[in-house]
Amino acid sequence: MVLESFRITGSAVAQIFLLGAIGYFLTKKDILGQEGLNILSRLTLDITLPVLIFCQLVKDFSFGRYPDWWVFPLVSVAITIAGLIVGFIFSWFIKGSQHKAQFISLVTFQNSGYLPLALIAALLPAEQAAPVFIYLFLFLLGFNLVMFSLGVYMLAFSKEKKFELASLFSPPVAATLISLAVIFFGLNRFIPDMVLNPLKMVGDCTLPLAMFVVGGSLASIKLKHVDIGPVFLLALAKLVVLPLAGLFILMKLNISELIGLLILIELAVPSATTLSVIVRHYKKEDLLISQGIFLTHIVSLITLPLFLSLYFMRVMIK
Repeated sequence: MVLESFRITGSAVAQIFLLGAIGYFLTKKDILGQEGLNILSRLTLDITLPVLIFCQLVKDFSFGRYPDWWVFPLVSVAITIAGLIVGFIFSWFIKGSQHKAQFISLVTFQNSGYLPLALIAALLPAEQAAPVFIYLFLFLLGFNLVMFSLGVYMLAFSKEKKFELASLFSPPVAATLISLAVIFFGLNRFIPDMVLNPLKMVGDCTLPLAMFVVGGSLASIKLKHVDIGPVFLLALAKLVVLPLAGLFILMKLNISELIGLLILIELAVPSATTLSVIVRHYKKEDLLISQGIFLTHIVSLITLPLFLSLYFMRVMIK
């Protein structure tokens, strides 16, 4: 049973990382190039992902069908707080205030959108994946608000820096809020298929494009040297302690299997590639961010299927 569960989940993870590997080698061979990667990233973040969110929500979401929709943004905040606590505890072994801040950020913020999106699509049949996509988009509403406020503050803090309210409303957040407003006022009933169908085609491009961006971003990371101690602690805190604690809690609580799967995925995925973008944008010295992102993605090739296998075994036994 253990080997079979690991084979199934390992196969799903391998498919995802194969897509990422294509983006990695396209960037390494300079076929994609840094400018091309930036364009691809903006295309995914600003166009295809928001369109996917809009199409999925207006098609499958209703406040009557999901009366507890507001719980998912709160769950994302709870997971962020859990990561913050674990990161703070492990940071006691890290020297230097900037090193500590970057270490805690790496533990706190995960690759919450692209990888879970691809994992859900690879692990579940279409009829089960559809509601989990809804859960994920609602989850991201809370996560992105925290990421672009607390995350930016932790990595880019300075006395001169002013808080930018607009940074909270990234295109995916705006798409979620607009979709919820359209559904609330019943306007989704008036959107014809001749509009939704081509939009859906655009949204369906998100998964491969997103993994190309993740792989290309990893290829762009420059690893001059690896701080073995902090990186080992990061892998332990991010990829072992958090998902292990989450698995234990899920075993004790009577939570829907699909919701539990999303929670475990969010706890088990590697550090957010967006952290590298934030550090570059605010011209901060990259002390741990790049190597932490790169190595957590590599190590998660083993830990992700392991914890997903344990979860599916728990579901089958239950």
